[in-house]
Amino acid sequence: MFASPAIASPEPLTSAQQELYNWLEGYIHQHRHSPSIRQMMEAMGLRSPAPIQSRLRHLQQKGWITWQEGQARTLQLLGEKAAGIPVLGAVAAGGLIETFDDVQERLDLAPVLDTRGLFALTVNGDSMVEAHIADGDVVLMEPVADPARLRDGTIVCAQVSGSGTTLKHFHRSGGEVRLEAANPAYAPIVLPAEEVVVQGRLLAVWRQV
Repeated sequence: MFASPAIASPEPLTSAQQELYNWLEGYIHQHRHSPSIRQMMEAMGLRSPAPIQSRLRHLQQKGWITWQEGQARTLQLLGEKAAGIPVLGAVAAGGLIETFDDVQERLDLAPVLDTRGLFALTVNGDSMVEAHIADGDVVLMEPVADPARLRDGTIVCAQVSGSGTTLKHFHRSGGEVRLEAANPAYAPIVLPAEEVVVQGRLLAVWRQV
């Protein structure tokens, strides 16, 4: 971990430092992540990383950026909200892989969280475990304006007349709807379409561990 410099009154920059900072500001605004050292070199017309690293150190010391030396994509402009969550690399779920050492991109959740009418539901039960949705998970749902346009197999929350709301794979054939679990222990629910109200389709699953 590294400490962020005070940002209330950053020190003035030299023309070379200001040139780099202005370019960084434009690049990050456009691409939503910080550039590599090589990209900075090319933008500044330099053939060596040393001047870039020196400017970055000064920008950090003067309170304009945070940066972990040797890891260019950890750079952030101070005073700006970070655009998303840093994706630091891959992690093995089987054998070991080389550890990450650079931020390659940022996971931007804003498009999901800004979805009009987005709502969340807590999952009760295990009928969707083979879709990697477990008891206690929170699902983020997007309202469905026209169920007839849903892709076959979409995971939806649907209100079933007389039985409450359920989370299932949605299938429609003619005037009939089949709500299918992702667990062979549960039989499909097959009903006339008019008895099923699709309230939302799955956007994301949140699990606290």
